[in-house]
Amino acid sequence: MALEHITVLDLTHMLSGPYGTMMLADLGARTIKVEPLEKGEGTRRLLENDPEYSRHGMGAYFLTLNRNKESVCIDLKSEDGRAVFHDLVRHADVVYDNFAVGVTRRLGIDHATLAKVNPRIVTCSVTGFGETGPQTQRPAFDQVVQAMGGGMSITGSPETGPMRSGIPIGDLGGGLFGSMGVLAALAERERTGVGQHVDVSMLDAQISLLNYMATMYLMSGNIPQGIGNGHFVHVPYNSYPTADGHIIVACIGDEFFTRFADCIGIPELLDPAFRSQPVRYAAKARIDALVSEKMKTRSTASWQAQLQEARIPCGPVNNFRQALDDSQVRARDMVVDVQLHSGETVQMPGNPIKLSAARPRRYTHPPQLGEHTDDVLGGLAGYSEEQLAHLKALGAIA
Repeated sequence: MALEHITVLDLTHMLSGPYGTMMLADLGARTIKVEPLEKGEGTRRLLENDPEYSRHGMGAYFLTLNRNKESVCIDLKSEDGRAVFHDLVRHADVVYDNFAVGVTRRLGIDHATLAKVNPRIVTCSVTGFGETGPQTQRPAFDQVVQAMGGGMSITGSPETGPMRSGIPIGDLGGGLFGSMGVLAALAERERTGVGQHVDVSMLDAQISLLNYMATMYLMSGNIPQGIGNGHFVHVPYNSYPTADGHIIVACIGDEFFTRFADCIGIPELLDPAFRSQPVRYAAKARIDALVSEKMKTRSTASWQAQLQEARIPCGPVNNFRQALDDSQVRARDMVVDVQLHSGETVQMPGNPIKLSAARPRRYTHPPQLGEHTDDVLGGLAGYSEEQLAHLKALGAIA
C-alpha cells in the first residue's frame, strides 16, 4: 500500500478529523487512535445501542470512520500520559487532530513541542475557522460552515430558501483537505527532512469549493441565487420527473442540445433559434416545462436508455439502495466488506482512490477501546511488560 511506511497518531473525534485519517488508513498508513481512558473517542457512543444502526456496541459512525485503525488509551491530561505520547511521536510521522484551537498547546502536544521530540513530525489540525484570524475560538459544526461558506445560499431555490447539502460537506471537506495537506507536508519532508504543521479550516474548505462561482461574483459583483437543480448557464440542465422517479439531463453546449432536441420528440425544441445558448436561457422556464411534461410519460429507465443511445449526459436520481447497488459502483469496489470482531460482516463505502501499484485492500475491523495499547507501546515504543503495568497502575494508560 502506498502509505504503509507512514505511521499516523490519530487524535481525532466526531467526523471531520476521523474521515481524514480514515482516508490515510485506507491508503495503507498505520493509523493509531489515541483515545481517552474509559469512554474513548466521542463517536464510540453515537448510535451504539440503536437496533438498526449498530453492531455489538459500535454505531455506524464509528464502524465506518475507524476501519483499518488501532486503538490505544492514553491520558493526555496527565504528565505520565503525555510522556507516553511523546515516546510514540518519536516513532511516528503524523499527528492529526481536530480539537478546538489552543487545545494541543494547552496539552503540550502542539507542533512546536512535538518538533522538539521529533523534528520530522507532521502535525495537522482541522478546526472550524483555522488558527489565525479574529474568529478562531468560535465553535463550528458542519451546518454552521455550510451556511457561512456560501454554499447553502445557492443550494436551495427561491421557493425553498437556502438548503444544506444532504451530505455533511462541511465536515467531510475539512477531512479531505486535511489529508491532502498531510500528504503535501510528507512529500516536502522527503526534500527537506523536516516536518511542519498543517492548519485546515472547515470554513476555508467551503470557500475553496465555491471555486469558479466565487470568481464570477468577484469579477462582476453579481450575487448568485439558489436555482434548485437547474444551472445558471446551461439549458436544459435540471432534474425532471418521470413516470416512476426523476432523471437528470445535462445539456452543456449547443451540440448536446441539438442531439437532445433531435431525440426527445418535442417539436417546439426543433426551432433553429434554440440552437443558440442565449436564446435557450431566455426561454429556460418554457423549455424546462416542456421537458418535464414529456418526461412524465415514460419511466426513468426508458428515458435513460434513449438518451444514452444519443450520448446525452443523463442519469437517474438514485436513492441509497439504487446508488449502492449500481453496477458501476460495485465494479469499482465502492461497497466493501468489513469483518467485525464477532466474525459478522458489515458493508460500507470503499476507497475512491485507485492506485495501480497497490495490492487489493482488505479492510480490518474498527478497534475495541484500547485494544492495541500493549502491542503499540510494546512494539512501537519498546515498553517492557513491567513498564506497561506501572503505567496502568498510574492511570496513564489503559
